[in-house]
Amino acid sequence: MKTIHDFPRFPLCAGPTPLQLLPNLSRKYGRQIYIKRDDMTGVGLGGNKVRKLEFLLTDARARGADVVFTTGGAQSNHAMLTAACCAKLGMKAVLFLKERGVTEEKGNLLLDRLLGAEVRFVDTDDYGEVYAQMDRLAAQLRAEGHVPYAIPLGGSTALGVLGYVAGMEEAYGQGTAMGISFDHTVCVCGSGGTTAGVVLGTHLYSPGTRVLAVAVDDQPFDQIVADLVQGALALLERTGEAVPPPEIRSHVGEGYGIPGPEVTAAVEELARLEGIFLDPVYTGKAFAEVLSLLREGKFPGERILFLHSGGAGGLFAVDLP
Repeated sequence: MKTIHDFPRFPLCAGPTPLQLLPNLSRKYGRQIYIKRDDMTGVGLGGNKVRKLEFLLTDARARGADVVFTTGGAQSNHAMLTAACCAKLGMKAVLFLKERGVTEEKGNLLLDRLLGAEVRFVDTDDYGEVYAQMDRLAAQLRAEGHVPYAIPLGGSTALGVLGYVAGMEEAYGQGTAMGISFDHTVCVCGSGGTTAGVVLGTHLYSPGTRVLAVAVDDQPFDQIVADLVQGALALLERTGEAVPPPEIRSHVGEGYGIPGPEVTAAVEELARLEGIFLDPVYTGKAFAEVLSLLREGKFPGERILFLHSGGAGGLFAVDLP
């Protein structure tokens, strides 16, 4: 049996990131509400993907890669942070981005340019076509003597999941040092990898805590998360271990990447009460769901940990209603 400390990882994350009580929000809703500030991971504008990339890019370097591919939407936080981490490691990043949504050079696309990433837009709704284009370029680069390394959407692989197993070991350890435990941990679910890491990390380090994941896309996340958890368990040589699944609630709204007025209100509420910015595509939707549940009287007398997974670049690209 292995632990996450048996896996090599380059220290990209400026951790431990803060774990803080939200005093004004807690007072307003009569709960103890804490936030894990993984918007402060120290690369680019910060965000959850840095924890995954510690493991994934270490694997890439071990395989001799000099070019890293990844994909996402036009304003992908994951793609931007992959470019930022590659810049730090002296590797070239090629971003295959779906030509959908905001494609002007603002928000994360501006950051991609500043980071020196090569951006290739793919006019499709099918990630299968995106990966096919990756494969074609990979073959060309190999013929030229390069070693490409492909990271799928969101870095959501079994190895990437270990990033948030490590993240939850850190978070729950901070809680223990503060003399507190959490009844609920809430995270956003966009491709499933972070949620799988939160679920497995909670199982290992705080088994009494329940996980709520807020899905911001229409995907079969019950199965996606379960498969990723089992993949990570296999890496840890704990295959077949029973891990309680998260509760998954949907907050897609009018569609992926489209914030509704309740998201604007949630972003404004945290900014005006605590001086913390959320993004309109991921954390804003997750926090809007949390506020809705609080107003319904959920989580009575309980401690809640909200994982702030970053994404601030989206505030400068997506129009808030």
